[in-house]
Amino acid sequence: MSNLLIQGADAVMTGRAGDAARAGAVDIRVRDGVITEMAAGLGPADGEQVLDAKGCVVYPGWVNTHHHLFQSVLKAVPEGINEPLFGWLGAVPYPRLTRIRDRHLEVAAEVGLAELLLSGTSTCADHHYIYYGGLDSEMGDVLFEVAERLGLRFTLCRGGATEQGRHPGYPNDLQPETLDAYVADVERLAGRYHQSGPRAMRQVVMAPTTPTFSVNPDTLRELARAGRGLGLRLHSHLSETANYVEYCRDVHNMTPVDFCGENEWLGEDVWFAHMVHVADSEIPILAETGTGIAHCPQSNCRLGSGIARVPEMAARGIPISLAVDGAASNEAADMIQEAHTTWMIHRALGGADAVTVEDVIHWGTMGGARILGLDQVGELAPGQAADLAVYDLDQPRYFGMHDPAIAPVTGGGSASVRHLLVDGRVRVRDGAIPGLDLAGLRARAAAAVAELN
Repeated sequence: MSNLLIQGADAVMTGRAGDAARAGAVDIRVRDGVITEMAAGLGPADGEQVLDAKGCVVYPGWVNTHHHLFQSVLKAVPEGINEPLFGWLGAVPYPRLTRIRDRHLEVAAEVGLAELLLSGTSTCADHHYIYYGGLDSEMGDVLFEVAERLGLRFTLCRGGATEQGRHPGYPNDLQPETLDAYVADVERLAGRYHQSGPRAMRQVVMAPTTPTFSVNPDTLRELARAGRGLGLRLHSHLSETANYVEYCRDVHNMTPVDFCGENEWLGEDVWFAHMVHVADSEIPILAETGTGIAHCPQSNCRLGSGIARVPEMAARGIPISLAVDGAASNEAADMIQEAHTTWMIHRALGGADAVTVEDVIHWGTMGGARILGLDQVGELAPGQAADLAVYDLDQPRYFGMHDPAIAPVTGGGSASVRHLLVDGRVRVRDGAIPGLDLAGLRARAAAAVAELN
């Protein structure tokens, strides 16, 4: 780990909310993975490596709180390109889940994590749900190994199901796991990989695929208790489509949030992906319990699921984060494009002042880190982890910007990452991931697509 000085940036965004969102044109000094100083005009100390940020803006590394990395080799499958969620699930991932082997998962994870790195992402939480009775692979280990190789912070949200066919429209015909097998694997993964602390590099989360029908209520409570007993957080999908809500009302006679509350799945250690269809009565409950959301606007738009009420949720104090979801329902699964979409869609719905760029950066950095329990991540300030992206404003889309600080979010597209640091280590240098053969990765991804077609 080097002593570093990031010098000469045009602007630095802190990841904080409101007036504290901007630090101005300051330099950033890093020691042992932590920011020690931020001020204008800092000079290099003895033995300090200088990273040139002239013509650039600096953001905290994005924190992606919900992904499905295995889907990075299932992009734009023709049968599912115009299908809503359940039709898409039945056409794209579920027919292929038992055919996905470790070699497919490894290349998919490399593709997905490389895409995240090159968009300025330093932390990824992957909701991996390829688990079923008779699976002869420990796929969680594969994901941790790839994340270690590429150098991101990585959280494995260990998915799975112990029930089959509870929702009549859900296309899951996989043999379910037993509760004992599920919990035993979470215990194994936690014992091997899970770290505690405010800047942990590796975490494990208890994350059944869907709380309302992938498990029964008794099992849901058992999983909550087992996860919390291990010191783990809890995560799942919730209220992604109207079908989810209708099923919960018909079968459980309550809203999804009420159901989760009845079964010990609300709290500051819980966050849910999507929550597009949330009722008025559910918002105060989420706020009172501190339950968070992984907002996935691109996937929700792609599948026609709707748009979550995120500005309203944020105003009520509900923890908000951003996430790309799976690349099979979001073919551009990078956090810059996710942030750009977030900024655009809520203004279309709520007016030109509904969401600011500062809001979006806060949700996608510090907001996501807090949801993951990483209290020393996602913010650029002395004492915080040196997770940061140096964006080069060298593309025509950024020329003519009067406010360069907001250019990566307002411009969208594929931003140029000059450098990316994770815990003070350089993981992208001069726009490339050191040691990663992109041409070779492209060929291996094409081979995986051919096998899974």
